Formats: sequence, C-alpha cells, structure tokens
Amino acid sequence: MGVFLQYQLFAQDEGDKLFHQVCVACHTIGKGRLVGPDLANVHLRHSEEWIIKFVQSSQTVIKSGDPVATALFEKYKIVMPDNHFTPDQIRSIIAYIASNSPGGPGAAQSGGVSSAQGRPIREATQENIATGGKLFVGKIRLANRGPSCNSCHHVQNDNVLAGGSLAFDLTEAYTRLGEAGIKAILANPPFPAMRQAFTGKPLTEEEIFNLTAFLQHIDSVKQKQQGKNLGVRLAVSGFSGAIVLLFLFGGVWIRTKRSSVNQKIYERQIKSD
Repeated sequence: MGVFLQYQLFAQDEGDKLFHQVCVACHTIGKGRLVGPDLANVHLRHSEEWIIKFVQSSQTVIKSGDPVATALFEKYKIVMPDNHFTPDQIRSIIAYIASNSPGGPGAAQSGGVSSAQGRPIREATQENIATGGKLFVGKIRLANRGPSCNSCHHVQNDNVLAGGSLAFDLTEAYTRLGEAGIKAILANPPFPAMRQAFTGKPLTEEEIFNLTAFLQHIDSVKQKQQGKNLGVRLAVSGFSGAIVLLFLFGGVWIRTKRSSVNQKIYERQIKSD
C-alpha cells in the first residue's frame, strides 16, 4: 500500500509539471472554458485509453470518425496540437487533473487550476491599447527579443500594417478565446511553431496585458473598418511604377542613341589620318 501511494504522489507531481508546461495554456481544472474545455473530472467523462489517444494526436482520433472527438472540434474550432507524451506521462496528467477536480484531494487547497493572470483587461487605457498595437507590428521590440505577432498573424484594421498569413487571423481572437484564453496562450504558447519561436524569449506580464488590450480593441471595432481593397492599390502602384521605369529607361536610351557608336569611331579615325 505504501509503494502504491508513493507511486500516486510521484505521478501527480509529474502530472503537475507537465500540465503547467503544456496543458495550462488551453485548459483549466474547475475554472470554466478557456481555449479548450474545462478538464475537471475528464477521467469520469472519457476512458483512459481514449484520453491517451486524443492527447497524443487529436486529429487522428477525429479523422477516424470518433463522434466525441468530432463534437469537441466542432464546438471549440481549435486544433489541439499533437503531444509526444508517453502513455505513462498522460496517466500522470490524468492523476493530477483528478486530484485537483472538484471533490478531489488537491481541489480544497488549490481551488482548481486556472490560467487567468494579471490585472483585468477592463483596467486597460488607450495607452495600453496603443502600446499593444506597436508590440503587435514590431514598432516596439519585445523585451526578450521574441518575434513580433504580425510576423505570422494578421488583423483586419485600417490602422494596422498587414501581417503574415502563416497562422490564424486574430481579428476575432478575443471573441473566440476571451481574456483568459489570450493571456494563457501568450504566457505559455501551446502551438508548436509559436512555442519554438518564444522558447527562452517569454513575454512579460505587461506585454501580455497590452497585447490582450489591443486584441480586445481590434475585435470591438472590426465592424467599423472600411475593408480596403489592397488588390486595386497594388495594381495602381504597379502600373505607376512601370510608367516611371519606362520613362527613365527611355531617357537613357535616347541619350545613348543620339549618334551611332560607329559615327564616333569614324570621326576619330578621320582625325588621326
């Protein structure tokens, strides 16, 4: 009995570490929906075998036609990244979740596990929003030298420089994820590319607050944007540039062809004779 209890405690400790390294960015235990579902008592809703398969590769389970996995994806609209956890590591996470779920021995002490942090976004000022916008497009460099958000992401706003298309459009990120979800992802990126980009370069709490304020603002004003037609602007710019280049090259050609090269050689030869 003592050996079994010791193993349980070890599993919960490892589960605690793994949960806070990876899972906490998208999930809470007993604190409600975040990016993904609340995991409180998930061990009672699904079998251990199903949880292990889903955590290792959610898309594989969804593509197999599993109705529960498909329903989860349809509800949350976010692809859960694959995780290279071993079955025993996932079991340790399940043990930690079970301990901290309502009614579990750890819940009384922790009150559940939540990713929400820092001051509430309702305290954000216009200065916070402006600073968040500058951080987003890279006009202000992140303190730990991480890449700017618009390297990969775009937001639809007339006052913001167009960004990359490698990742999600973040215009409605605040509606989809909420304050806690955005803060959690920025604090502990769950997606492989983002996680790699910010390894050793974490955002500060103030940067997270300002970026969250900016995304909340972008979401709130999206209906007022004009939807600029960049295709027409690019076409006009390209046409104008072509005319300028033709004018410049035409002038150079005219100057070089006022008289033939052969005529100059002929005149020089006459003089030498």
